[in-house]
Amino acid sequence: MRRVRICAGDVQVSAELNDSHTADAVWAVLPIQAKGNTWGEEIYFSIPVALEEDNAQEVVSAGDLGYWPPGRAFCLFFGPTPASRGKEIRPASPVNVIGRVIGDLSSLKKVHDGQRVTIEQAAED
Repeated sequence: MRRVRICAGDVQVSAELNDSHTADAVWAVLPIQAKGNTWGEEIYFSIPVALEEDNAQEVVSAGDLGYWPPGRAFCLFFGPTPASRGKEIRPASPVNVIGRVIGDLSSLKKVHDGQRVTIEQAAED
């Protein structure tokens, strides 16, 4: 697994990318800095990757990292979105799941719309 560090203001989480083609493409363009957007309990922002759906999922789990093909966006899911039904976590449309956050997700609720987000490769522990 390839480990990444995601930072936004005082918030920092570690995550691991999976072995998918989409995760390979994201890994290749790191580091990324962007203005983050929030949509419910999702943080997302455009990245310099242009790919189609690849085993895309309509519902994801808390902590999943996704790539949203229509917006060419990196997504970090930590709770329900405005599209969710009940307690499920539903992206605006299907996403390619590319990894997972390791550890506690609660600090992600402190990230504000418009805050600068950085994703970078992290050393293996």
